[in-house]
Amino acid sequence: MAIVIPIINLKGGVAKTTTSVGLAEMLTSDFKKKVLFIDLDPQTNATVMLIGEHKWKDLNDQGYTMARLFESALKPEEFTFDLKRTVQKNVSNIISCENLDLIPSSLNLINIQDDLTRLPPGKFYTNNPYDILRKAIQPTMNNYDYIIIDCPPNLGVITLNGLRIATGYIIPTIPDVLSTYGIPQIINRVNDFAGEIGYPIETLGIVITKYRETSNVHQTNRAKLEKEIDAPLFQSVFKDNNQMASAADFTMEYGTFRQKWGYSGQFNAFYNLAKEIVERYERR
Repeated sequence: MAIVIPIINLKGGVAKTTTSVGLAEMLTSDFKKKVLFIDLDPQTNATVMLIGEHKWKDLNDQGYTMARLFESALKPEEFTFDLKRTVQKNVSNIISCENLDLIPSSLNLINIQDDLTRLPPGKFYTNNPYDILRKAIQPTMNNYDYIIIDCPPNLGVITLNGLRIATGYIIPTIPDVLSTYGIPQIINRVNDFAGEIGYPIETLGIVITKYRETSNVHQTNRAKLEKEIDAPLFQSVFKDNNQMASAADFTMEYGTFRQKWGYSGQFNAFYNLAKEIVERYERR
């Protein structure tokens, strides 16, 4: 069974999506893992990073996105979710990423979340709004080593669908006051949810992003995060630079991970993050 890792933060702009995509690409390109990327964020940024805007629009028009899955749960008489045609094989603009697949997101998810809480219970209460994703991808989960999920910046029904299948989750954050403020709430809510479903969800840790070494605020908050007792701090630190922004451009093609994400700091940060995760699970 795949190791499933949602990436979560309630604050936008903390490099959640770029961390998710870079981790998935690193696991495939340099660790030779087979990875499924699930984009649950209605902003669709991860999807566009991995397949480009034109292909995403075609898939969205045809209904081959996450939105169709949730629409099918709400109105099965009108919509049908086709897992096989929705999963996009061998995505990414890095040539060495040969085993990275994608379930794309859609802007239509914005209008769906509220309706999911009113999902009809079904016979014997088999319809559960938190169980939609698990039921849909169960047939393919054994085909992957890792499943990386980019979650919306909230803990609503769609995010909880990702947590429902999670092995453990990661919280990326800028080490400033506003970005770290919601971390205790995330940890407490996930723990409560795990208790509700009777299924353990491990807090893998916090990842520092957009770090500025010259900032006293960043230095102070990094020190505080190192003392966090409810969530360990990953050793990998992603520094604030232009490479992360340029890596979001799908129109460029790259031969290797280093060419896309950078030859020194960014590569090392992603490599060490993936290494920590792989070693954690392969020791078990």
